Amino acid sequence: MLLSTAYLPPIQWFTKLLGTEQGSNGACVYVEALESYIKQTYRNRCVIDSPAGPLALTIPVEKPDNGSRLIRDLRISEHGNWRHQHWQALSSSYFNSPFFEYYQDDFHPFYEKRYDFLMDFNEALIEKCCELIDMQPLLQRTTSYQEKTDVSSDEFEDFRDVISPKKDLSLDTTFSPTPYYQVFSAKHGFLPNLSIVDLIFNMGPESIFVLQDSKRSLKSQE
Repeated sequence: MLLSTAYLPPIQWFTKLLGTEQGSNGACVYVEALESYIKQTYRNRCVIDSPAGPLALTIPVEKPDNGSRLIRDLRISEHGNWRHQHWQALSSSYFNSPFFEYYQDDFHPFYEKRYDFLMDFNEALIEKCCELIDMQPLLQRTTSYQEKTDVSSDEFEDFRDVISPKKDLSLDTTFSPTPYYQVFSAKHGFLPNLSIVDLIFNMGPESIFVLQDSKRSLKSQE
């Protein structure tokens, strides 16, 4: 499995980790570290629910001093007090969700500590989310760039371009979002494939079951 790094990735991204638990015979998930940075993707952006509907939170990044655009070298910018803004957005959007009070102390420290590199910050958050969902995936960074392949390649499944805010979810034949409770669903209906924090704050310990259903629901139609 080959994925791009992502900031508080969408549910679609996390379904790819199922069956890759450490110590099992499952496949390893590789996170691409040597691709060029691409703007307006999940690499430094997540989408959450809010009283006004979907809200994109973007981490500002700066160009490395050496001119490299490799994602592993991408530094987080301190421009705009973004940590405070993101935490305020998460807090105001999910304060009334069933599990925000329970999990807020797990996430708040990430918005107080400074991380220099985007990939390090993303990985730390992903590790925390996996811990809260009770997942132990085998995740590794790539050590060489993998050329783009068909998603059904015999060598590995490549989802780097498939999981994108600009791509139709129907293009991913291994994912079919399962509806779950959302705090603002009465106002603007169910919003599929939001950031994993939407699932965690709304469903808590049952998050893993939503992920499992979202992965296998489409397979049952085969």
